[in-house]
Amino acid sequence: MSVPIISYLLIGLILFCIGLYGCLTKRNAVVVLLCIELMLNAANINLVAFAKFGFFANIAGQIFSLFTITVAAAEAAVGIAILIALYRNRNTVQVDEMDLLKR
Repeated sequence: MSVPIISYLLIGLILFCIGLYGCLTKRNAVVVLLCIELMLNAANINLVAFAKFGFFANIAGQIFSLFTITVAAAEAAVGIAILIALYRNRNTVQVDEMDLLKR
C-alpha cells in the first residue's frame, strides 16, 4: 500500500502555513527561528515527495533535501548565536525590541 503524493503535499502545505503564521505573528525570536525551521522542513517533505513520485523519479530531490537540512543547521547555529549576543546586550528576545540599527 502506497501513500499518494497528495498526502505529502498536504502535510508540507500545512507545515509551511503553520511556520509562516508563526513567523508573521510571534514576537519571541526563538519561536520565529523555530517557525523558519518548520518552513524549511515543509520544503524538504515536498522535495522528497517529488523525488519519489515525480515524472523522472531519482535521488536528486533527496540530495537537495540533505543540502537544505545542512543549510538549515548552519542557519540555526548562526541565528542562535545572534540571539545569545542580543540577549546579553538587551536582556530580551522580543523581536519588536530589537531596534539597535534604528538608533
